[in-house]
Amino acid sequence: MNMITPIDADEAQPVRTGFSSFPRTKRAALVLIPLALVAAAGSKLAEKSPAVAAAPPPAAVTVAAPLVRDVSEWDDYVGRFAPSRSVEIRPRVAGEVTGIHFRDGEIVHKGQLLFTIDPRPFNAALAEARANAASARSALALAQADLGRATRLIADEAVSAGEVDSLRAKVQAAQAALAAADARVRARALDVEFTQVRAPISGRISDRKVDAGNQVAGGEGTTGTVLTTINALDPIYFTFDGSEALYLKAQRARQPGAAPAAVEIQLQDETEHRWKGQLDFTDNGLDQRSGTIRGRAVLANPNYFLTPGMFGNMRLASAGKAQALLVPDTAIQTDQARKVVLTVDTQDQVAAKPVVLGPVVDGLRIIRSGLAPTDRVIIAGTQMAMPGAKVAPKPGHIVGSASAAPPTVSLPVAGEATIAN
Repeated sequence: MNMITPIDADEAQPVRTGFSSFPRTKRAALVLIPLALVAAAGSKLAEKSPAVAAAPPPAAVTVAAPLVRDVSEWDDYVGRFAPSRSVEIRPRVAGEVTGIHFRDGEIVHKGQLLFTIDPRPFNAALAEARANAASARSALALAQADLGRATRLIADEAVSAGEVDSLRAKVQAAQAALAAADARVRARALDVEFTQVRAPISGRISDRKVDAGNQVAGGEGTTGTVLTTINALDPIYFTFDGSEALYLKAQRARQPGAAPAAVEIQLQDETEHRWKGQLDFTDNGLDQRSGTIRGRAVLANPNYFLTPGMFGNMRLASAGKAQALLVPDTAIQTDQARKVVLTVDTQDQVAAKPVVLGPVVDGLRIIRSGLAPTDRVIIAGTQMAMPGAKVAPKPGHIVGSASAAPPTVSLPVAGEATIAN
């Protein structure tokens, strides 16, 4: 008797080509094989690759303590140069200009001939005055002779006392007439001298205002025609206006018997205060409208480089010196409206300190407040340092760009100067 063994329906399915022709159990086994291979490959890759979430190392920065130096205190002003003397050349006599003896804009010296005015009318007037003086001298001699003869006859009572007094009066009148005639001679001689217009001072002359052949008016004061002008440039003045606060500061710092305060001036296209001078004059009162006081400094200008009207930045030395902290100007950061300096504390963490800045000296920035001499300032690598972050500091040094001579810097106060008028 034959026994029939039951067969699963899935296994009884006919074999077809392709993946769907396999029985269901075999198809499940085929699907699990690639999944196992993928898991094994993933575990091997995980063993070979490093951890992705590892923290980066601290940023490397260079730190240094602020440079401590004694600096001279200066007050800043703005002003302009002015001639030490300025003269308008006007003729003393009227007439025709017959000669011009200079080139426009050149340097002239005191006594140098500048213009010639036709002297012929004045020479004729001088000759007439001399003739009148000779006539007066002759009249005086005659009067003196008459008086002498009358004086000798007084003893013989040949003349009266009244006649003698009359002759004596004629002598005195003749003397007065001769003195007047001599004065006219001197006046006519001056007129002849004034036909040669000479430079009253040395300096740079302007251009001529009249040409040869023109008639000019003479006279005293401002009635004569302006021929040209001369400005004395060596020495030269620097005029400025200072505020009341700066004036009070200078007055309190002044020492009795001290030398005039030194000044240094920087021109518009210069980077240093290379022009040296000293304070020459301070006005005797403040302008009530502006609240400023006028001052003046004097400088040597042997090469006539400085010229009137040029503007400059002047700093005036005030009393004493002050100790200042200096850091590189590149170490200054801007935080909105504040200026800050990045420092590193004892835990090597970055801290931002607000500071009050001063001027730049020798390539370094003065820090007036906000820093201590013991602070470690980040002088390199500031772009990699963030406040609160850890850094890897290494020591550095702060060195100025100028020589080792003590620096001089400006320390302005409130109410700086305005441009001089």
